[in-house]
Amino acid sequence: MQKNSNVLVKAIRFATLAAVATPATVMAGGFSLNEQSASQMGVANAGAAANPENATTVFFNPAGMSQLSGTNISFGAAILDIDAEAKSASATNTLGAPVDGSNGGDIADPAVLPNFYLTHEISDSIDVGFGIHAPYGLAADYDNDFTGRFFADKTELTAIAFTPSVAVNNGKGLSMGIGMNIMYAEGRLTKYQDIRGALAQQVGAANAGPLAAAYEAQFGAPYADIEGDDIAVNFRVGFLYEMSERTQFGLTAQTGTEFELEGDAEISNFPVQNGQSPIGLAPATLNEKVRVPLAIPESITAGARHQLTDSVTLLAGATFARWSRFEELDIFSREGDSGQISQVTGRTGDTPVTHITEKWKDTWQFNVGGIWQASPEWAFKAGYAFDESPVDQYLTARIPSEDRHWLTLGTQWSDVASGWTVDAAIGTLIFADDAKVDEYQYLHSAPSQKDPNAGASNYTGEYELSAWSAAIEVSKAF
Repeated sequence: MQKNSNVLVKAIRFATLAAVATPATVMAGGFSLNEQSASQMGVANAGAAANPENATTVFFNPAGMSQLSGTNISFGAAILDIDAEAKSASATNTLGAPVDGSNGGDIADPAVLPNFYLTHEISDSIDVGFGIHAPYGLAADYDNDFTGRFFADKTELTAIAFTPSVAVNNGKGLSMGIGMNIMYAEGRLTKYQDIRGALAQQVGAANAGPLAAAYEAQFGAPYADIEGDDIAVNFRVGFLYEMSERTQFGLTAQTGTEFELEGDAEISNFPVQNGQSPIGLAPATLNEKVRVPLAIPESITAGARHQLTDSVTLLAGATFARWSRFEELDIFSREGDSGQISQVTGRTGDTPVTHITEKWKDTWQFNVGGIWQASPEWAFKAGYAFDESPVDQYLTARIPSEDRHWLTLGTQWSDVASGWTVDAAIGTLIFADDAKVDEYQYLHSAPSQKDPNAGASNYTGEYELSAWSAAIEVSKAF
């Protein structure tokens, strides 16, 4: 027992350190991440709510813990590499002149997503569990000379969830489970600032362009950098019903929540009047305490598992997510009208420092998969999922997304005598179309109306998107 306890402690430490140290990535079902388990990734998460193979059921359906005996651990990691690059990009500044620059390069770096899950049977009718995983993530980083740099530079969101869970069963094939996600998230938004509109009000439109160009050549364009973090909680409730020895159904629902990412906004290289400067302007740094609300959607998942023969199992599932909760990405002041940035921009009252219209839509994901148990030791898996993008009319440079098809293959090796199991999976994301961005700045008070203060500012781009993923997972039944 002492030896087993040491194994558990080491596994928990490994998963915690890796999860905290590793960033998440972009464009996997809104900003939710599919890569939570190699064993389920092998079948594209098909029927995950009804297929409790190991301790990863803590995430997919806590009711599934009732079908695991003794103590179980699962831990592993996935790597996700997305190629997201604008094949064409152009922009105009506030005065309507073209913005020089590049297409921005590949905006998404490879990311490693670790996970750890544990279940323990308390009695014949009660099981408990715990998980550490990365449920949400977002990362995009353009080259500094990106032509759309006045709309986006860096976009980062990293979320880590700690998930205690409990399940009960009635001994007649029906189980119920509940899990609580205690999530820590930190985010960052950066972009370059176009000063031409503000200068036009002071020196006229004809002089604003040359003056801004001279300022940027000497000092660089002003740069806005906003960071914040928060803790939020949501819940997952699951049911699992064993209709027969070969067929069972699962249903799980997750509540919505909202992060209030609190931190600081900094604008560096902001121009202020200076008589000693040859162009009459010199850079200053402005700071203000801010908060960024971020909505997390409700979701509901249904799954089915049917053992067609002694060696073939069929799986299917569907998930509905209420992404329409994500209507805007706003940065609000925590200092009121007295903040340095608010004073310079003239922002007052409840008006945000910055507003981005999102207006996402609700989405569906559909999954099918199968498992072939070729021998007592070896199983082979395949899966397909259609994942609908929540980004519809208001595609932005920060999240250029499209509908996608997910194809996966997996294999599993098990040693029944020792209780060890190893899963490996690979997958590819095929996007249904190129993502086409036509972005403007909109009013917070009328999110579909263009902001007149932004003038002729606009960014258009067409993105080629592709991705692959791979995962490995080690499980042990004690």
